[in-house]
This record gives sequence, C-alpha cells and structure tokens, in this order.
Amino acid sequence: MKKPIFTGAAVAIATPFTATGIDYDELAKLIEFHIDNNTDGIVIAGTSGEASTMTDEEHKEIIRFTVEKVNKRIPVIAGTGSNDTAYAIQLSQFAEKVGADGILSVTPYYNKCTQKGLIAHFTQIADSINIPVVLYNVPSRTGVNIKPETYAELAKHPNINAVKEASGDLTAVLKTRSLCGDELNIYSGNDDQIIPILSLGGKGVISVLSNIAPRTTHNMCEFYFNGNVKEAAQLQIDWEPLIGALFAEVNPIPVKAALNIMGYKMGQLRMPLTELEPANYDNLKNLMQKHNLI
Repeated sequence: MKKPIFTGAAVAIATPFTATGIDYDELAKLIEFHIDNNTDGIVIAGTSGEASTMTDEEHKEIIRFTVEKVNKRIPVIAGTGSNDTAYAIQLSQFAEKVGADGILSVTPYYNKCTQKGLIAHFTQIADSINIPVVLYNVPSRTGVNIKPETYAELAKHPNINAVKEASGDLTAVLKTRSLCGDELNIYSGNDDQIIPILSLGGKGVISVLSNIAPRTTHNMCEFYFNGNVKEAAQLQIDWEPLIGALFAEVNPIPVKAALNIMGYKMGQLRMPLTELEPANYDNLKNLMQKHNLI
C-alpha cells in the first residue's frame, strides 16, 4: 500500500503575473488564503498555473518560492512534466532539491508516444528522484491516454505514487482500481467527477474549483470520507453550474477571471490565452454571487 501524498482537495493553483514576470506578493496571498481555508495541498506550476508559458528560470523559482512559503504546513506538489524526458528529469530533480513533497508529471504532448514509451518515460523520471511521482492523464490536452494496463505496470515502481485522472472515463478508472488496488492512489482531475471517483476508492481531487472555493471543495471530500455521502453528493450537485462556468473556456481563462472578481490581482493571461468572453464572464460572476463568493 502506498501512502497518499495528501487526501482531500489540493488546489491546482493559478499564477498571478505582472507585465514582466510572476507576482510573488500576490502568490503569497493566495497561498495563505488556501492554508486558512483547509486546502489539503498545493500543486504549483501545473496547467492552471500556465507553466507552459513560463521560462525555465520562472518555472524553477515559482516552485522554490512556494515550497519555502508553505513551509511544510501542507504538501506541495511541483508540476515538472514535459514532452522532453531529459527536461522533465531536470525539473523533477530541482523540485526535490528545494523540498517539494512530490511532482506532477503529465503525459508527453505533441510528439506523444506509445504505451511502451509512457512506461519508459515515467520510469526514467521516477528513477531519477526520491520523492513521489503523481502521473497526470489529460488526453484532451496531450493527445495521449494512459491505459489501465499501463497504470498497472507503472504502479510497480515504488516512487510512482498516484495519478491525477482527467480522462473523464470512469470505466477506465474502475479498471485501473481493479488492476492496481492500493499500489496507485487516484485523484480526480475533473471537478465534476470528485464524488464518482471517491466512490471508486479515490483519495481526493486536484482541483480548479479550489482556487475560488477551497473550503467547499475540501468539505466535499471530508464529508465523503466521514460517511456523509449524501451531503458530499449534494455539494457536487449544487456546485455543478459553477464548475461548468469555470470550464466554459480553456482553463485557466475562467478561473483567473474569477480570482480577479474576488479581488486578487492575477494580471494578464499569457498568450495564446485570451480574456474570458463577456457572456461567460457575466454568467461566472452571477454564479459566484449565488454561492456568496463575492
């Protein structure tokens, strides 16, 4: 059995930018907001953090800063994935060096690979470090899907601890649980599937919703773990419209708009991402008002 890095709701935290770089003062405010509101872990420099448009220096510095700012109060998982295995190893080794509790490693995008290639890629990364690896399966973005049988092979590696499952395929999640048992911890990568994945033995969620509603997302998981399944499911249902609004356009476009509405200074999205369309903005704001977020 592999001990989870966290149980509950970790935030896939968005990155506040200035015109010339990262706004670390605002990031510090966001980190404290999450710790004060029961977030169970922070995933830094992931998709929601716009890591793909960071320079190498920015990517490393934001990991270092977050680890130091959190100071072991909750786990920090560093996004270190790449479609270049050698670069993913370099980033992962840096994350370990500065004290991250684990790494999040996405499937190779654009150049892609076979299932055999996935096993080789993730095995080399896991061999290169001594902290847990969370795989990230999001085929809608990468064009690569990890099959349950591949998970079963990867789960044999002692450092491959978990997966952020964002395929949306609950049948595949069920088969993965059947093949891997407790040797691979499963986190939902989709906020609209938190309770379904918990019902299959999942350990929590790596969440976009947590950016603006950390306590609610934490409670959804906590209620479920404590046996209050009906209350947990009702939260999933009640928050579905807002979850949908957060994905009305490509993530993190809507969630950064939401954080700006809440008064955080998130700065501009980095190109090629563009600002939220007015109709989607108005709907998002109305739903946030309904949930007393503003």
